[in-house]
Amino acid sequence: MTASNDAGVDANARFPMAVIGAGSWGTALAVHLARTGHPTVLWGVAPPDMADLARDRVNRQYLPEAPFPDALTVAFSLEEALREVDDLLVAVPSHAFRACLNQVRPLLRSGMRVCWATKGFELESGKLPHQVALEVLGPDVPTAVLSGPTFAREVGLGLPTAMTVASRDAEYAMELAQGISGANFRAYTSSDMIGVEVGGATKNVLAIGAGISDGLGFGANTRVALITRGLAEMMRLGVALGAEKETFMGLAGLGDLVLTCTDDQSRNRRFGLALAAGKSAEQAQREIGQVVEGVLAARAANAVARKLGVEMPIAEQIGRVIYDGEPARDAVAALMGRAIKRERL
Repeated sequence: MTASNDAGVDANARFPMAVIGAGSWGTALAVHLARTGHPTVLWGVAPPDMADLARDRVNRQYLPEAPFPDALTVAFSLEEALREVDDLLVAVPSHAFRACLNQVRPLLRSGMRVCWATKGFELESGKLPHQVALEVLGPDVPTAVLSGPTFAREVGLGLPTAMTVASRDAEYAMELAQGISGANFRAYTSSDMIGVEVGGATKNVLAIGAGISDGLGFGANTRVALITRGLAEMMRLGVALGAEKETFMGLAGLGDLVLTCTDDQSRNRRFGLALAAGKSAEQAQREIGQVVEGVLAARAANAVARKLGVEMPIAEQIGRVIYDGEPARDAVAALMGRAIKRERL
């Protein structure tokens, strides 16, 4: 199903929500939800940080330009965060997703719904977030994923933004999309959770490649070729996993890919730029100071692709640069030297 928002925006669709994860993205979403009219509770995994957030009414470390609206409160425990809400939004890195849901599960009450803005494959299993959620929470908890071309800073500032809400529960997808939409924020719905999640995971890998390419001075031609052929790789992997091809031409596919590959707000792109400058993966990660999702995603996506027999030469070369220390110029040479074949998606 293609993304849609035919029902319009219900201005009264406001409900209490808890956001788990107080990094830049979780904070931005919490600020947006509160600004939109939802009574919102924010909780993170580091209690001293929560004390700072409650005192300062802003996340000075990750999102200093977005003061907290009055409707946003800070919780000091997960139990407190979930006490009076029926909807939960998880915004933690992919490597922490399962552990977070395991914490949440015993606190869920009947009727509670869980959505997430987490992007990436689980490294150990190669599973997507919706598969992890099904294992941990079971089939009776309504779930959804939020994804699309969004930078936390711009969402926090209230700049115009669009994204996709995907769920196999059409009613939940529409209610959530209506609830998070506002004057400067528009959500579309989709039933293709696999496609939306594959797009969110693989675009981070490709953005590292775009950063490497630009850092080496290869120019606009190379960047566009990488994005275009990277989209083909994303699409092939997604379809092999059961996604719908057209999903990748939307916000959560092409939109997120172009954004992350072309703007230096992207941690993944900046990571690639650092590699091109001769820094090690460890040095680049330390300088950025936040999780670079594409690093683990490169390993996980390539493992899934090999298991399925899906050809992803760009992602494979990016993985070799990160993990095998292959010089970036050698990776480009390997890609340019591949046999000529018919272009296909």
